Amino acid sequence: MGQSRKRVDGRGKIRYTAYYDDIHGRRRSAGTFSNKTESDKAWLKAEIKLAEGRVGDPARGRQTFQRYVEETWLPNHQMEASTRQSYTYCLYKHVLPEFGRMKMAEILPEHVRAWITKLKDSGMKPVTIRYNKIVLSAVFTTALDDQVTFVHACRGVRTPPVPRKPLQILTPEQFDEVYLALPEGGLRLLVETEIESGLRWGELSELRVKDLNRRTRILTVSRAVVEVNPRFHPTGGRFLVKDYPKDQEYRRFKLSAQIVEKIDAHIQEKKLGLDDLLFSMPALDGPRSRPRPEADPDTLGQTAPNEKGNSYDHGSLSAYTAGKCRCEHCKAAMATYRAKRRSNGKDDPREPRTRDSDGTSPATGSAARSGYQRPPPWASTSSPRCVTCGTPTLPGS
Repeated sequence: MGQSRKRVDGRGKIRYTAYYDDIHGRRRSAGTFSNKTESDKAWLKAEIKLAEGRVGDPARGRQTFQRYVEETWLPNHQMEASTRQSYTYCLYKHVLPEFGRMKMAEILPEHVRAWITKLKDSGMKPVTIRYNKIVLSAVFTTALDDQVTFVHACRGVRTPPVPRKPLQILTPEQFDEVYLALPEGGLRLLVETEIESGLRWGELSELRVKDLNRRTRILTVSRAVVEVNPRFHPTGGRFLVKDYPKDQEYRRFKLSAQIVEKIDAHIQEKKLGLDDLLFSMPALDGPRSRPRPEADPDTLGQTAPNEKGNSYDHGSLSAYTAGKCRCEHCKAAMATYRAKRRSNGKDDPREPRTRDSDGTSPATGSAARSGYQRPPPWASTSSPRCVTCGTPTLPGS
């Protein structure tokens, strides 16, 4: 049973504090008022809400959005490791800078609409805006269920439309080009298996000998692997194997006789055991490196004038630093210069980076690391060009 308690404040005025008991029997305050009538109404209202099932402590809504996300939502929300990684990056990049300091109960749909408008005006793509809103909505759905807040800030808020692009189907000619560029052996067999089965990369790279019944030609898809940042991996690894494929449902289908014969020959040649990966990542001969363009410096010309009106020879350090040119030749000159300094023990050199793998083939850049040589970008007339001089540039420039 609630009650109103009479008290005297620091200025000698009489005040009344409303108290009620929550579902755990703890005494809680419903506010302090200048007269007993208002105080009685407050604790009665609190008890009515308690009877209706709205048992949340109003004080929980006064915590900041960042505190709720970091201390409650992220540690306890059940999701895949790759999803947790993506959500975490999204929250710290786009969501927390906007709402982190605001109190949970203060965030309203109008604030979310203003945030979406800000993202749109900054040039963010509609698909990225939609994903950010999905992450924010997931937080508020949980907060609403837990009665941290009684307003879902994302409900009724729309994002810019995302057009559906047509699928680009690989033609037989394109497949032949990729297939013939791969070294003979396991990699070609991997591509053939992918084309015939249509498996997702995480399912294909996790296939093991025991998953294929070579007598009946039945392939069972029962696992998938994802690559995550080690800090999102339960044991600090790079690859996380899930004991279920996409949609948490096993799949079984029959492969053709010719592909099973090739897989069988591959198993015999590699002497693979039942628990071994069918397609493991090929061993690397050395650290990754980017191909360098070869050209005669006398034929490259000069950069466009900089703010001081000076031009520099392409493929030189001056063109990269003072001319601010980022063509492949100037970048190669700077990379070569820095590599020489590191080899001489300068600039705090580190060990050459190699791909961290337990044998699983990563989903990104796998072809390049396994022997497939993509045509250099400077050989294509459609390659991106330097904004300063118009010379074709390497990817990532």
